Amino acid sequence: MVETYRVRFAPSPTGPLHIGGARSALFNYLLARKSGGQFVVRIEDTDLERSSKESEVNIFESLKWLGLDADESIMDGGDYGPYRQTERLDIYKKYADQLLAEGKAYYCFCSEEEIEAERAAAMEKGEMPMYSGKCRNLTPEQQQELLAQGKKPVIRLHVPHGEKLVVDDAVRGVVTFESDGVGDFVIVKSDGIPTYNFAVVVDDYLMKISHVIRAEEHLSNTPRQIAVYHALGWDVPKFAHISLILGEDRKKMSKRHGATSVTQYEKLGYLPEAVFNFLALLGWSPGGEDEIMTKEEIIEKFSLDAVSKSPAVFDMEKLKWLNGHYIRQSSIERLVGLAIPYLQSEGYLQEQVTEADKQWVTLIMQALQEKIHTINDIGEFMPLFVGEDITIEDDEAKEVLADPDVPTVINAFKAKLAELPEWNADDVKKIFKAISKETGLKGKKVFMPIRVALTGQMHGPDLHFIIPVLGPELVEKRLQKTVNL
Repeated sequence: MVETYRVRFAPSPTGPLHIGGARSALFNYLLARKSGGQFVVRIEDTDLERSSKESEVNIFESLKWLGLDADESIMDGGDYGPYRQTERLDIYKKYADQLLAEGKAYYCFCSEEEIEAERAAAMEKGEMPMYSGKCRNLTPEQQQELLAQGKKPVIRLHVPHGEKLVVDDAVRGVVTFESDGVGDFVIVKSDGIPTYNFAVVVDDYLMKISHVIRAEEHLSNTPRQIAVYHALGWDVPKFAHISLILGEDRKKMSKRHGATSVTQYEKLGYLPEAVFNFLALLGWSPGGEDEIMTKEEIIEKFSLDAVSKSPAVFDMEKLKWLNGHYIRQSSIERLVGLAIPYLQSEGYLQEQVTEADKQWVTLIMQALQEKIHTINDIGEFMPLFVGEDITIEDDEAKEVLADPDVPTVINAFKAKLAELPEWNADDVKKIFKAISKETGLKGKKVFMPIRVALTGQMHGPDLHFIIPVLGPELVEKRLQKTVNL
């Protein structure tokens, strides 16, 4: 029987959805879908200064683009809401008050300056900086006196000494922390806002999260969270900390490696199924040699057992290769829909797109579908399709046009084109065979002069696709300029 996973993705809305966050969301999603469980998306917005509604919208749009549909969220509702932390402050207060009443937490009135002085003194001695616990034993009278002075305390968890905080991690195995190395940490700030390590425990418990699957960088937070679980008398969920994503220089992914957010990859012309497939392979191996898999195949094969402890390297060439595959699998209609916004942004199309424009883009995508790796790659080919002025790329191309048979080929080409009732790739393709038969010239002797005369290049998309894009007027003007017949 398959274990059911009730999992969550809990981003902070302080910016667009990072590619690392998307990979964490994906792994959670895959386990929920495979096990018939639930995928919860919760917004952790207690960083009031940096959180924004704009980032919330970006996160949900990015998840939707990737095809990671939530079962419960601020958008979808659910039985365990609210799903935004700032709407749960009364809930956190209830459990903080419970810990205070049970003597498992206490008010701390130490100023930031005092805490910093303690920290500096510990570091000077070569010791781990940790709160001394000086407010732990304040009497109720002392607390009231400090409150009367206008001091606003934080609330610290009283972490017992000499305990082992054990993380049975599904990816990393058993990891043990000493409670003496954790110290009494803040669970509620002086403004009443809970800290991450407190709020996340309350949320995960009340939302009945069975497995916490997140980035490796959160492993250091886990002993504090386990200490909160113990203090509240709650069962600890199962943890899995997945590896970091590194750039090809084996350093943590950052802006210097290029695009870091899901939105950027969408704008760069990547398809969601390619990014989905690629992210699944970052730190997980399906076994065997198949790397191109459908969403359904990935869900069926995915398991934490095959997730690696080692960092995953973000291989941009592999992503491009995967994306090229999915472009070739896509319908022309879909590619046209994706290409139009890009061509508008580059000034090749007006805001109002006509049926003639759509037909022109359709011809372009038919020409380029086998050549491009991203939608935006069409930009490098657009000089082939627009404008009457072309540049002959090199001496070798010039030599092609200097061949004495070129006038014969070009004249035959023009005559055959003039006979066509409409210009489409299939009919244009037949022309080359007809010219061969008529002139006795074969292969490159036929199509290479036409290619160079029309594009200035000896390589590129198939000619029978390029010619319909150009149309009669541009073909005539280019031939006049390059071979002057």
